[in-house]
Amino acid sequence: MYKRKENSWIKHLDFAVLDLVILELSFFLAYSLRHHNTLLSASEDYRLMAVAVVILDLCAVSLLKSYSGIIQRGYMKEIFQVIKHDTVLIAGLTIYMFFAKTSATFSRLVFLYFYVAAIFLMVAARLAWKRVLRNRRKKNRKRRSLVLLTEYDHAEKIARDFRRQYYRDYQITGIGVLDRGVVEATIAGVPVIADMDNYQSIFEDHIVDEVFISIPGKPEMADDLMTYFMNIGVTVHINLGKYALDVMNKELDEFGDYLVLTSSIKIVSPLELLAKRALDIVGSIAGLILTGIAILIFGPIIRHQSPGPIFFSQERIGRHGRPFRLYKFRSMCLDAEEKKAALMEQNEMGGHMFKMENDPRVIPIGRFMRKYSIDELPQFWNVLKGEMSLVGTRPPTAAEVEEYESHHRKRLAFKPGITGLWQVSGRSGITDFEEVVRLDAKYLAEWSLSLDIKLIFKTVAVVLKGTGAS
Repeated sequence: MYKRKENSWIKHLDFAVLDLVILELSFFLAYSLRHHNTLLSASEDYRLMAVAVVILDLCAVSLLKSYSGIIQRGYMKEIFQVIKHDTVLIAGLTIYMFFAKTSATFSRLVFLYFYVAAIFLMVAARLAWKRVLRNRRKKNRKRRSLVLLTEYDHAEKIARDFRRQYYRDYQITGIGVLDRGVVEATIAGVPVIADMDNYQSIFEDHIVDEVFISIPGKPEMADDLMTYFMNIGVTVHINLGKYALDVMNKELDEFGDYLVLTSSIKIVSPLELLAKRALDIVGSIAGLILTGIAILIFGPIIRHQSPGPIFFSQERIGRHGRPFRLYKFRSMCLDAEEKKAALMEQNEMGGHMFKMENDPRVIPIGRFMRKYSIDELPQFWNVLKGEMSLVGTRPPTAAEVEEYESHHRKRLAFKPGITGLWQVSGRSGITDFEEVVRLDAKYLAEWSLSLDIKLIFKTVAVVLKGTGAS
């Protein structure tokens, strides 16, 4: 996972400001309707809540990517997006009240009025502003003139992509088809103004501020074109394409004094990682409270059935090979590790991970604890320390990592977790290690905070049923 250096939603600052105005207005109206007064005369707690709305809204925008594709969204998708955004905001305000210990101060009707007003006003404001932007685009003469130089098969897609994504900044003046003669007057509504033989003459009849070049597999030609246009003072954008690196999740980035192409399984913003860590801290504190209760209940039983410590610790391998000590309630006999070698022939997962149905090393109370994953509770301490996350890939032992093939090591690209995608997909019912790797890779590639929350709730449901555990 790679942490990008800037937030992509900054380009939609107008929508961000608009939403903040609408939210503050909605909060003002909600308070006035309930208390028949204005926020100016409200208690300090309400005024602080108005500030919290601003902060939590910005967090929700970044986490949910609320403005991604906002211009192209239809009104039904916009309504759904606003409802999701405002629901997350209300949840954040509820958490704020809990930690600020001010929940008794606030009226539930204020929250209800605020939620309903925010949804209706935000949808109306966004739709109206998008209409204004579209009208301004038609009249805007300050947009930069852009010429697309590419191959015929890619021209239509590129033209449509630029029209959709850069509607404010660029006027697509024309297309130059570089792999054949001009065969038609327009492509995707954009005039074809050049081919490989006459691209140098486009400046005679057209104003050109910038050129976008996309000819995958032909770096020499791209280099020649870039040199020509740079020499005449035209800004050039080169699509690195497949001839540069055929990898996923690429970003052009500054790395020290170098301009590099960065690639990773997943690229996320600093705020997304901060939110994941905040979720881990809150979840681990709640989990450690449950762990304390479990110690009082199961500690004496463990000692009675198998004299010795109630906790088991073992070195596991974390992100990119970092070792750490993992903690669990002891659910096996004291010499379980010594007996493991004799049981390897019955391992259902090969050498990559040990799993065995009806493991004879498990003590009686251990079977119950494993069924409901109670033995995993002490790992919330690992989460609080930052060695693990609530959701991630299960941490392997050093011996298991030694058996890994190269593609298995992608499991180590993320901080290990108490639960994960493959655990809730089949719990201990999955016996194919390649399927474990596939699901872990899927989680890494598709990670988002909402996915973590979804997997946490799904884990709770699966654990309470006691299904699939060994």
